[in-house]
Amino acid sequence: MALSFCGNDRGSNAYSVDKGVLDNGCFVDALNLVPHVFLLFITFPILFIGWGSQSSKVQIHHNTWLHFPGHNLRWILTFTLLFVHVCEIAEGIVSNTQMESNHLHLFLPALMGFIAATTSVVYYHNIETANFPKLLLALFIYWILAFITKMIKLWKFAEASLGVQYLRFCITALLVVLYGLLMAVEINVIRVRKYVFFANPQRVKPPEDLQDLGVRFLQPFVNLLSKATYWWMNPLIIGAHKRPIELKKIGKLPIAMRALTNYIRLKDSYDEQRQKTEDPEKSPSIWKSMYRAFGGPILLSSTFRYMADLLGFAGPLCISGITANMTFGVFFMSSTELLKNTSVLAVLLFLALVLQRTFLQASYYVTIETGINLRGALLAMIYNKILRLSTSNMSMGEMTLGQINNLVAIETNQLMWFLFLCPNLWAMPVQIIMGVILLYYLLGDSALIGAGVILLLAPVQYLIATKLADTQKSTLDYSTDRLKKTTEILKGIKLLKLYAWENIFCDRVEETRGKELTSLKTFALYTSMSIFMNAAIPIAAVLATFVTHAYIEEVRLSPAKAFASLALFHILVTPLFLLSTVVRFAVKALVSVQKLSEFLQSDEIGDDSWRNGEMYMSLEVGKKYKYHGDVSTKAINRKGRYRMDNYEQPMRRQLRPTETEDVAVQVNDGFFTWGSNLSTLTDINIRIPTGQLTMIVGQVGCGKSSLLLAMLGEMQTISGKVYWSNGPVYKNRYSVAYAAQKSWLLNATVEENITFGSPFNKQRYKAVIDACSLQPDIDLLPFGDQTEIGERGINLSGGQRQRICVARALYQNTNIVFLDDPFSALDIHLSDHLMQEGILKFLQDDKRTLVLVTHKLQYLIHADWIIAMKDGSVLREGTLKDIQTHDVELYEHWKTLMNRQDQELEKTEMESQTTLERKTLRRAFYSREAKNQIDDEDEEEEVEEDDDDNMSTTTSRRSKIQWKMCCRYLSSGGFLMVFLMVSSKLAKHSVMVAIDYWLAAWTSSNPFLGVLQHRSYVPVFIILCGAAIALCLITSLTVEFLGVAAATNLHHNLLNKIIHAPIRFFDVTPLGQILNRFSADTNIIDQHIPPTLESLTRSTLLCLSAIGVIAFVTPAFLIALVPLAVAFYFIQKYFRVASKDLQDLDDSTQLPLLCHFSETAEGLTTIRAFRHEARFKQRMLELTDTNNTAYLFLSAANRWLEVRTDYLGAVIVLTAAVAAIWSTSQSGLVGLGLTYALTVTNYLNWVVRNLADLEVQMAAVKKVNSFLSTESENYEGSMDVSQVPEDWPQHGEIKIHDLCVRYDTMLKPVLKHVNAHINPGQKVGICGRTGSGKSSLSLAFFNMVDVFEGKIVIDGIDICKLPLQTLRSRLSIILQDPVLFSGSIRLNLDPERTCTDDRLWEALEIAQLKNIVKALPGGLDAVVTEGGENFSVGQRQLFCLARAFVRKSSILIMDEATASIDMATENILQKVVMTAFADRTVVTIAHRVHTILTADLVIVMKRGSIMEYGKPEILMEQEDGLFASFVKADM
Repeated sequence: MALSFCGNDRGSNAYSVDKGVLDNGCFVDALNLVPHVFLLFITFPILFIGWGSQSSKVQIHHNTWLHFPGHNLRWILTFTLLFVHVCEIAEGIVSNTQMESNHLHLFLPALMGFIAATTSVVYYHNIETANFPKLLLALFIYWILAFITKMIKLWKFAEASLGVQYLRFCITALLVVLYGLLMAVEINVIRVRKYVFFANPQRVKPPEDLQDLGVRFLQPFVNLLSKATYWWMNPLIIGAHKRPIELKKIGKLPIAMRALTNYIRLKDSYDEQRQKTEDPEKSPSIWKSMYRAFGGPILLSSTFRYMADLLGFAGPLCISGITANMTFGVFFMSSTELLKNTSVLAVLLFLALVLQRTFLQASYYVTIETGINLRGALLAMIYNKILRLSTSNMSMGEMTLGQINNLVAIETNQLMWFLFLCPNLWAMPVQIIMGVILLYYLLGDSALIGAGVILLLAPVQYLIATKLADTQKSTLDYSTDRLKKTTEILKGIKLLKLYAWENIFCDRVEETRGKELTSLKTFALYTSMSIFMNAAIPIAAVLATFVTHAYIEEVRLSPAKAFASLALFHILVTPLFLLSTVVRFAVKALVSVQKLSEFLQSDEIGDDSWRNGEMYMSLEVGKKYKYHGDVSTKAINRKGRYRMDNYEQPMRRQLRPTETEDVAVQVNDGFFTWGSNLSTLTDINIRIPTGQLTMIVGQVGCGKSSLLLAMLGEMQTISGKVYWSNGPVYKNRYSVAYAAQKSWLLNATVEENITFGSPFNKQRYKAVIDACSLQPDIDLLPFGDQTEIGERGINLSGGQRQRICVARALYQNTNIVFLDDPFSALDIHLSDHLMQEGILKFLQDDKRTLVLVTHKLQYLIHADWIIAMKDGSVLREGTLKDIQTHDVELYEHWKTLMNRQDQELEKTEMESQTTLERKTLRRAFYSREAKNQIDDEDEEEEVEEDDDDNMSTTTSRRSKIQWKMCCRYLSSGGFLMVFLMVSSKLAKHSVMVAIDYWLAAWTSSNPFLGVLQHRSYVPVFIILCGAAIALCLITSLTVEFLGVAAATNLHHNLLNKIIHAPIRFFDVTPLGQILNRFSADTNIIDQHIPPTLESLTRSTLLCLSAIGVIAFVTPAFLIALVPLAVAFYFIQKYFRVASKDLQDLDDSTQLPLLCHFSETAEGLTTIRAFRHEARFKQRMLELTDTNNTAYLFLSAANRWLEVRTDYLGAVIVLTAAVAAIWSTSQSGLVGLGLTYALTVTNYLNWVVRNLADLEVQMAAVKKVNSFLSTESENYEGSMDVSQVPEDWPQHGEIKIHDLCVRYDTMLKPVLKHVNAHINPGQKVGICGRTGSGKSSLSLAFFNMVDVFEGKIVIDGIDICKLPLQTLRSRLSIILQDPVLFSGSIRLNLDPERTCTDDRLWEALEIAQLKNIVKALPGGLDAVVTEGGENFSVGQRQLFCLARAFVRKSSILIMDEATASIDMATENILQKVVMTAFADRTVVTIAHRVHTILTADLVIVMKRGSIMEYGKPEILMEQEDGLFASFVKADM
């Protein structure tokens, strides 16, 4: 009986029970088997039956529902139990080797206990998810039995007076405690759930989140093991391989994490702070309110962090233990002896690492979740504040849109990041102090020198970090400036090309880019310094420590101490490096909070009683009010009480009986201001009659719009009152339909913009669209009224936008409609149509009260009531009749103005501005449809969706990192830099390994050598360390400057390509897409790729060198490496795909959120007039939650990866340690191997994270690269510049031979076989309907379109042969949209700086601008703002005329230049053309036929060919001719 349970020793009677049954130790051990066997017998059948019926679970979510109390405690206790069982087994096996024969009872019960404990936890998990509490009884009985049997064993030990010094006693005692605690947990479940021994068991419902299948973020609801390892994420991350993760897949947030919940938490604590501060001037502290709302989780996270940090020190200590005990034969099983056993130490090291990593990831996760919650709350707070900002704040520029966008995009993120990093603030000092103490314990005084080096260099690092932040700021300023200039170029690209100015403006951008690059180089320098410091500090510290140790200590350095301290130095570096970052973030966070609190303290709009109603409802915070099935947003009034901003507003104040019902709004003695103390509107007494049309007229700037806003409560009231009457309540009257003067659209579909949250009613919608004549415009859009407009969609012209805004006001079902100058951007036809159909018919039929601000006096006859204003006060009020009788003077004045307007009417253009706007739209689209050759990312994506069914192709497509793009990027950096980078990196890592190897050789050398021989190792050590430090510097510099070189080249090529692209490219490629290349993508290439690249190469090389060293020390390790490598490969493969998807989701959900904020800030007055605050808040909360969900999943995926790579790292350490123990190598080398194994754990996940990041960032290079393949225009021409006469074209004679023109080789021709001959000095008019090819002809003169047949000969030279620069610089053109650039007036007239001042003044005089410019500060150097906003449209058009005049060319082309200007300006233009350009050839493309009646020659075009050609007088005589019909229509 070699294997008998109680052993088979000679002379011992193992099976006798003479002294009493319980006194036989073996019997007690056998008794211990009983409970374990009992549990296995009971649970196995239940488990198998349960697993059979597993599939019939009703709802997916309930299997994550944990509803037994004491859940987490039970898991923790079970894990401890398993650990103690392992110790017990180990102890048993070791003791067994001391016996003569095998004693199974020493370890078999422990083994069974281990199996039973594992079973218990599996069993428990299945019962819990299936919700069968009765089955818990089995476990309850097991704990009781196990407790009793262990108790007996402990009692017997105590009787035999075996005490704590024996390990077996300690283990048994621990087990008794654990079983007792588990018993208590079971009793607690019975107490709470009453599932047995009680008559009525408690019924439980799953939490709301789990009932809702939309909630996919299960972290808060899964069991402890799954929480720690993110096991629940597996299906998502592995599934990402098959098909991309979409928004549907990540569902919505659990209630506790939604923005609304957190907003209420933060708001409550903020209001508490506000009540506490007596001093109203002092703002409530945001820090305190953040702590009150989110302090708990942060403390929890910090606890985890401390545990992780303390466990982190186990690594070096275990290394020292294993290295020191590489001598064998320790078998006295006292408690301390166990810790000297190297195998035990290896296992302990493994467990410590696993636990440390688990705690660390838990700590990260908790802070991230809290940070996201905080961000949601802050965004909601800012948004609520925006909705209540006073208008004067916005318009007087105290709060610009930019500031608000910064608050949303930057400040909230700063605070979120600060929260992520804040546990580090208090964890790091502890870590550093502990580390220094341990070092001192290992090495004595010399350790302090090493620590001193580290501490001395830390401030330098902080200095570098602050410098980095400053440089980043200046870089940002330059890049904003560069972007502004680029945007201008792209917007005015047509003009720049026509004037051949593109290179001049391109140089302006390059100049700014130069400044940006200088600042980028400083940035690169500081970054490389910071990287260098990180790498060099530990080397320097190690050098200082070991060299001093060699000289001051008499004792030789043992390998155990050397490598433990080496590992400690590695541990110390991280907190020191991070500390500088954290401190920097803390400083930023302080600034952000300062800005936030200023913003939250800024002025709010007056709480006029009529505005909010005088009823407040106090609400309990948690209650949810429903409207439209949504959770309503609780708007919080400034008084701190909760009030519902529901659609049905409380009643407005009751009227005094004296006031009649037929007044809708009345203002008494009103004095209103825009925030300064000067009143803008003085002494206003007006009434707006109900159900009638009131018009407000007056000159520009007399306060008409302000009056509307004052009635809406947007202005600050100095004195006086605004009364609103209550119309019939059923019309939902508490909102005013308001169309502002500056049109404001949402980034949504056309239909959503018009219905604006009201229910869709087809008839009404149709009527509104007809009234605003929007149908033709809608037909042009690619998806009809479902087309997205705004930043992400299509840009409409001013008139179209304005009509949509008016349509929105008409569509709303409100009693009162305010229209602020709706006709300003419309031409005559449309305004008449709108007046007749929309205002007179549609609104009057509904008996709605309408207030109309207008300049068109001819409509006054329709008004029921007129308010005439002048200089901020009311001049007259009454009907037209009253004014006719009482104020004759005013009436006469109006009459003369009206006559003038009527004359204008007579000359109404035949092809109105609207048709023209429609034309631009049509051009944009038909060009888009025809074009398939530009490789647009969207198209690639469509292709991707098609092969979704074909699994293999998608997988391969999505998992490839773009190596081609990497090569492309590196080659942009230059081959020398790449070579330098690679060679220096390799050299650096080799030297680093050499240092450690030398250290191993030194410490393992023969201990009996003298001190001098030991010191002989020092010089080599010093040389190696010096070399390593130098190489660190070189590598960090090369990587960063490689990045700068690549960025320089890529941007330069991109800019040149795009500026020289044919005009067609700009018709087809959306402006936003081009701009993205210059903003986001360039920014990534400039600032993000270099550090990622650096980090990736560094961590990869570190991992490789570590694995190399371990394999060198213990070759057996290579066998274990194979499965580990396979596991690592799969983890990174799945993670990279999922991470890329989640990153895209995060980016794509962030944009709408930021857009929504800026939209709201722009359209404040409209939103408030409509009283739609609640709807917008709801939308904001939804957008925030969506973005937060994506971000949460992204960070959870990162944790998923890190937990897995960390566990892999721990396994590597374990295998390395075990291999080292079993092989008999030098103790110094073992220490070396283990130190390296420990570093692997830190770097494995960085490899994967950086790979994933680089993949995302390389997409930017790819996008930029796709634009680099566009073809440029052919600038050369076949003639040499020297062959062209200096003064060509001298005469201005134009011959057109058989000309055929198309926009693109794929498209149909737009001009077919056109022939014409224009004599020098002739004034030619070209007319025709939209799309007849007039503008195309004008572009053909400049060779801007593809001339594929025929030719244009100007003064004897075929223009197609000329170099473009020459051709375009010798002709001049005035476009229909005036384009001005920011800069000076001089720059706009003559960017080439070739003309004298007199010439410029002369040009300005001709264009009637001289006096205006003289009046400006700086004269010719006066500032022109972006897009020329500081001049009116008419003035801008005149500047363009001056520009054409400055260029003394003998041919001038005017492309519908008079379309957007008023009569007066047009007359000036006509005169100038007749006088100043008397001797030049002028080709006018006409819009209003009467402008070309005086021309020498008229060309009438139709469908791309010439229909009529001749003098206007002759053409007029042909009754049925086209020209005659045009003129008739125009009269």
